[in-house]
Amino acid sequence: MSEQVSLGRFCAYFLRLGTLGFGGPIALAGAMQRDLVEEHRWIDREDYVQGLALAQLAPGPLAAQLAIYLGWIRGGVAGATLVGIAFVLPSFVMVLGLSAAYVAWGGLRPIQALFYGIGAAVIGIIAKSAARLTRTTLKKDPLAWAIFAVLAAVTALTGREIVWLVLVAGALAMAAKGGIGRTAAATVSFALPAALATGLRDAASPDLLLRIFLFFAKAGAFVFGSGLAIVPFLYGGVVKELGWLNERQFLDAVAVAMITPGPVVITVAFIGYLVAGLAGATAAALGVFLPVWLFVVLPAPYVRRLAARPSVTAFVLGVTAAATGALAGAVVVIARGAIHDVPTALIAASALVIVWKTKTPEPLVVAVAGGLGLLLFRG
Repeated sequence: MSEQVSLGRFCAYFLRLGTLGFGGPIALAGAMQRDLVEEHRWIDREDYVQGLALAQLAPGPLAAQLAIYLGWIRGGVAGATLVGIAFVLPSFVMVLGLSAAYVAWGGLRPIQALFYGIGAAVIGIIAKSAARLTRTTLKKDPLAWAIFAVLAAVTALTGREIVWLVLVAGALAMAAKGGIGRTAAATVSFALPAALATGLRDAASPDLLLRIFLFFAKAGAFVFGSGLAIVPFLYGGVVKELGWLNERQFLDAVAVAMITPGPVVITVAFIGYLVAGLAGATAAALGVFLPVWLFVVLPAPYVRRLAARPSVTAFVLGVTAAATGALAGAVVVIARGAIHDVPTALIAASALVIVWKTKTPEPLVVAVAGGLGLLLFRG
């Protein structure tokens, strides 16, 4: 039986976790189990396990979904909302600071040198994430491996994640195992003073802010797997389709997510800031996390029945295999822009070996790579 705790104290825990929690979704989920279930006994083990199952079934970042569900257990919709804000806010604020510095000084040689090394290291880290996802999600399922191979090849060749193929993968898995599934997302529009809506270009219009919100809401609604699974979807959209960022800027955005705590998908705030300043960062963050919140709060009362349905697990198998394949393909695509000489190739390879073979924290790997960039950059 869990012990009673005030919602304020519960939220304070997630504010601290969002401020200090490095290591990705698995590490963050593990910290929640250790602290909330085993140490403080604020959450029953059964509730934690059910929240983890829901986070694995629904689209979006696993750690944020689990946090929101545990907030719902403690305080209903209000608890889910406040915990979600507390968990995401610290990394959002950090990313805003890094974004402002990047916009102000991004053209300076030291900044370029830092991201020369960091961008290469990020390739190694993403490659390791893709391999780990492949190993843990596909197992020995032939259909999952076939879906993975197709999406990896398509993403590598086209340079973007094709959403309808991901949905077809889910439907194909359901056809093989039985069932149907649906997803939904909500959208809003707002306008802010022009001074708050200026990124790398001129002041953003309300129409651009709405487009930013809608794009990232779609990303939050249709991306399954770890936080890094959103990378190929974002790359295809913001670089290839919409042209909001170039390849170098996009890779820098992923790097920023690596060196800040909390959910990896906070990289969307950096992208939004570059496109439309503070207003763009806010629109992007609201867009990507609103579907995540909805996909937790709406099914929360029915999570036990949902998790047990073969049709739901079949759909998730299909889309997760597709998302994992897209991530593997994205490693190839993004590497073309980050690895362009011998030093960056060596940094990427070294980063992959270090995160694969040791327990070195990824932020430390990124920091060392930035230092190497300062030493080796000749641009």
